[in-house]
Amino acid sequence: MPRLFTGLEIPSDIGQTLSSLRGGLPGARWIDPENYHVTLRFIGDIDGVVANDIASTLIRVNRKPFEVTLQGLASFGGKKPRAVVASVMPTRPLMELQAELERLMQRVGLDPEGRKFIPHVTLARLRDASDQDVADYLSVRGYFPSRAFTVSRFVLFSSRASVGGGPYVVEDSYALTA
Repeated sequence: MPRLFTGLEIPSDIGQTLSSLRGGLPGARWIDPENYHVTLRFIGDIDGVVANDIASTLIRVNRKPFEVTLQGLASFGGKKPRAVVASVMPTRPLMELQAELERLMQRVGLDPEGRKFIPHVTLARLRDASDQDVADYLSVRGYFPSRAFTVSRFVLFSSRASVGGGPYVVEDSYALTA
């Protein structure tokens, strides 16, 4: 049973910039740069028939390429931080693409995504990292110059069941060309 999600790939030059922010945070499990991405819609563990339905449904998306901007670092989890992320500016084209993917996944029969979409790139998953350690890390590394890139496709990723952080495989890609 594949575990699937849709997402945006991060260009390798921007991945290298983000990877320079690794280190200096106790309890962090750093994601390999080749696995950096922006998740648009987590799909989960599904059977092959549903996976084929999803892949053929995604072909219907007809949108123009758009720009994505990364700006600054943040953490998720509040007092019990669980991830360090690069924040992604929530532009209208990005939010509309994500909303369309959500609608399509519900039409295929998936339950609605339970969490609000907050676009980001996960850089590290945290285990037993104190909120003070995370705050200290963010105060030192949290600012970096905004980086922008043009998105000309989104992809259907698969991952093996693991603790998280990849490896992720591009199963199919969908051009943005409207």
